[in-house]
Amino acid sequence: MDDGSKKILILGASGFLGNAIYKELCNYFDTYGTYNSARRSFEGNQQFFKYDMEEDDVHEILNKVRPQVIVSAVRGNFAAQILAHQHLVEYLKENECRLYFLSSANVFDAYRKYPSYEHDKTLSESVYGRLKIKIENMLLRLPQKKMGILRIPMVFGNSSPRVKDIKKNIWDNAPVEVFPNLVLNVTNDDKLTQQIHYLINRDKTGIFHLGSNDLVHHEDFMKEVVERIGEFSPIYKRVFTTNEERYLAVLPKDNKLPKNLQYGYQEIIDHHVMR
Repeated sequence: MDDGSKKILILGASGFLGNAIYKELCNYFDTYGTYNSARRSFEGNQQFFKYDMEEDDVHEILNKVRPQVIVSAVRGNFAAQILAHQHLVEYLKENECRLYFLSSANVFDAYRKYPSYEHDKTLSESVYGRLKIKIENMLLRLPQKKMGILRIPMVFGNSSPRVKDIKKNIWDNAPVEVFPNLVLNVTNDDKLTQQIHYLINRDKTGIFHLGSNDLVHHEDFMKEVVERIGEFSPIYKRVFTTNEERYLAVLPKDNKLPKNLQYGYQEIIDHHVMR
């Protein structure tokens, strides 16, 4: 049973994932969001606050909303993200509140030989992965009941930036990049937001790996997605970053979700139909 009195604040609610989470939760909870885009649609919405991470202090919005649950889906300047999360941690220490942080499979991108599980040590070669690790480590110092770290693999879905790029490349006769040696798991906005809804509703905390429970090669996956999008014969540009198979996959071992919230990559592929 959803708790309509639970106050939720989504940071980054104008972005692709943040907005999908807002839409999933707003009918069930007292849900607020921040935006930093030029889209007029948010300005008149009483539930939305303008928030520029590089100029505004997140404390101002926290003090206005007084949320019991925060979902961090912000993107943008890395230094500003770190400072914002330091301020969030201060708020969490002083208030009855939990933070769900959208992290990434990239926190493991230095480990190429196998998929990663919740309690594996993080290690990243990418600046993006290292940013996520830095914020994760801040949260891991809190009592577990205060936080959820949600590690997410590549996200697809009809309105996702990735699929929009694929479609644009097809229309422009530009090559679609595929990584033949990359083995990954995947998700989409629908599955991910249902899983996050469940975690918030059941007061679940800790580290969660939210992706398909099976693995697929990037090239095979992309080709099947393109087939679903329509009758096209795009040019594929095969990018080999290494001669060996490398994994970028986050699988659950300890914190498994109920069966109805688990899925395979084929379900993500089947979801892509021309709209």
